[in-house]
Amino acid sequence: MPGAIIENMSTKKLVVLVLFILVLQVVSIMVGALIAPSPTSAIRYLATKCIDRRKARGWLAPWGSKRCQQIHSFDEPLAQTLDANDIVFAVHVPLPHTEMSPWFQYMLAVLQVDIAFKMVNPIEDDVAITIDAGLAYRDDLTSEWSAKFHSVERRPLRCTFAVAKTYENEGRFYQCDPIPFMELGSVAHKYFLFNLRLPVNDTVNVGIGEVKDIHVVGIHQNGGFTKVWISMKTVFSPWILVMTAWYWHRISLMARPPLLLEKGIFALGIAMTILNVPAEWLSLGFEWTWMLLLEDAQQGVFYSTLFCFWVIFCGEHLMDQSRRNRLSAYWWQVGLVMFGCALLLVFDLSDSVWASESGMKLAVSFRNIGGKMQQLPAMPKARRLRYKGIIFRFKFLMLVTLTCAAMTVIFFILNQANEGHWRWGNYTFEVHSAFLTGIYGMWNLYVFTIIFLYAPSHKHGREKSADRQQTDVLEKPDSQEAEPTCGAQGPTEAYRITGKVAEE
Repeated sequence: MPGAIIENMSTKKLVVLVLFILVLQVVSIMVGALIAPSPTSAIRYLATKCIDRRKARGWLAPWGSKRCQQIHSFDEPLAQTLDANDIVFAVHVPLPHTEMSPWFQYMLAVLQVDIAFKMVNPIEDDVAITIDAGLAYRDDLTSEWSAKFHSVERRPLRCTFAVAKTYENEGRFYQCDPIPFMELGSVAHKYFLFNLRLPVNDTVNVGIGEVKDIHVVGIHQNGGFTKVWISMKTVFSPWILVMTAWYWHRISLMARPPLLLEKGIFALGIAMTILNVPAEWLSLGFEWTWMLLLEDAQQGVFYSTLFCFWVIFCGEHLMDQSRRNRLSAYWWQVGLVMFGCALLLVFDLSDSVWASESGMKLAVSFRNIGGKMQQLPAMPKARRLRYKGIIFRFKFLMLVTLTCAAMTVIFFILNQANEGHWRWGNYTFEVHSAFLTGIYGMWNLYVFTIIFLYAPSHKHGREKSADRQQTDVLEKPDSQEAEPTCGAQGPTEAYRITGKVAEE
């Protein structure tokens, strides 16, 4: 990438740019810390035990004008006359006098089962619980419930009992792991109703112990955080799009074809633009249940492009005289990254992101560049200046990359190690929101910095015809001084060096 802006920018301008980026980074963090609420809310609902002797498959509501016949405990006399199949656990979401909103974006449901220990009915090992589940919705408190889905689900039941299993400890409760139950990708209605049955026969729900209660934990994104998040995406999306178009325009003005690294930067800008598309605006008016899948796909495109860019950048800066500048030279590295990202997208195993081969490529590049730096004093002046430009470009990008990666890890650790918010006087800092908005803003600023600093300089662009003259200049022995070939004084020595496009 000869003639990049980073090689022609003065130290003063570079410092100003860095300060500008740091200010925007701080703004991104403070928007989440001071303006946005906590990203998500978790509300626990105790299921109401409704009686359904007729098995009519109608919707049973725990409260309202058409509330179901209920029992409060299985120890009541009425409960003694009931069969396990007569009980329906009903949960109304949300709580009374509140309603759901499309701004919540999604809703997750996790089950917590209260199971009492009985010597005659203990929980068996490796047992699964079968749940006959139905979900209904409505948009006002007077209309009838409309079915959304119905399914019979099996989930593993993992419970432990902290004390000895003796008659003296009967009635104590098991400690059971939460059971992931449902993921709703769109919250397009105001009210939801869960009807859960635990069917019992000779082969179903045998050995699950004595179930006393079921709790449903509903998790949704807070509407206030959604507004902040969509606003940030709306701001960053056109900014990165314009920068990407500007970068490719600069590339197209050059007399030579685009280099592989330049194409990689362009692809990185496109991937960041895709990630920034604020599709959430449309989800507010349409019931798009695949929005979570779309978000995973957007992140997968960005991460795979980012890793491939790192591989190509390191490879193109290996000053070993190899002829690369073609994607086929990196087929196994890029193929490995794409295969890994495809698995991540399918299985959502984000912890494996950092297990790619790009780290090995990076280490080889540092070792190669270190060797070249030791050889710089013995090189001809022209070649020495060219290598200094390459090394500076590489070190700058690696410094920015490692800083972003380190900040991501640090923010993640702080996010996991605190209670969700910090208080300082009258101010409350939402740490979780600051983590999300800060990391999102940081990677946008990272892409902006790469696109801007590694775009062709306008100083170099004015001398399109000079590209072909650089080979002859660099081939001269060190004892020969380069003669001016353009204008009254000719191009500077740095221009002649960084403008080289031919292979040595």
